[in-house]
Amino acid sequence: MNDQAQGLRNLVSSQQNQQLPKTTRIITVTSGKGGVGKSNFTLNFALTLQKKGYKVLVFDADIGLANIDVLMGITAKYNLYHLLKKEKTIWEIIQTGYNNLQFIAGGSGFNDLIRLTEEQLDYFANQVNELNGSVDFIIFDTGAGLSKETLKFILAAEETFVVTTPEPTSITDAYAIIKMVNSMNEPVKFKLVVNRATDWKEGKQTADKISMVAKQFLQLDIPTLGFVADDSHVSKAVKKQVPFTIEFPSSPASLAIEKLVEDFIARQTPVENQDGAVKGFLSKMIRLLKQ
Repeated sequence: MNDQAQGLRNLVSSQQNQQLPKTTRIITVTSGKGGVGKSNFTLNFALTLQKKGYKVLVFDADIGLANIDVLMGITAKYNLYHLLKKEKTIWEIIQTGYNNLQFIAGGSGFNDLIRLTEEQLDYFANQVNELNGSVDFIIFDTGAGLSKETLKFILAAEETFVVTTPEPTSITDAYAIIKMVNSMNEPVKFKLVVNRATDWKEGKQTADKISMVAKQFLQLDIPTLGFVADDSHVSKAVKKQVPFTIEFPSSPASLAIEKLVEDFIARQTPVENQDGAVKGFLSKMIRLLKQ
């Protein structure tokens, strides 16, 4: 019966995938503080999307702490730095991980991004624009906290996932980053992800605290993307340098990611910018970088 139910879910996901436009969507994933499992969530969310039939590219934009490659036990041969220095093309710096997941390692490249000349920015934009239509989703794993670089990615992206945990400091910092971004008067679509929740009740209570305060003081409606269980299998997978959805596919955290991704797919709507979200993202990013 379980196999039959899973088969039906996979069929629905496949049909939804076929119905969605082939325009690339841009998502950023951020957090108010480090240590909440943001990069691990990003990686396993991307892998599960990939398993559902979508093509995904993870762009590691966690300045100074880029670790998507480390979580997969892969040493990236090239990273963004090689693109910015015009040593490699965008296609040459794309690496392949588990389940053929594509990713671009950050290295020190994102520090250099804000110091580029106009000519270099145009080259970067033209290269990244080539990705439009080649994948369904580009997911930027940004740094924790609100650096200038992270802020620009959040403001330029189609939507932003804010990862938090039930810890009071994490909740406070998650709200702080939402408040700061909101003060920039740029339209941003936030979604909350509560990681390391002991159960559904704790996850919902955590998300409700943030969404209620955001509604009361910022007049923002922030939906919840989902909850991920506090699961010892996650740390075991990290030590093995294998994504937990690959190493322990039936673990509570993996099943939570599975449900979260299914809900995410079900809520997808047509892309507003049919000319390409990548082009829109880049034009907004370049404008912000020049400020």
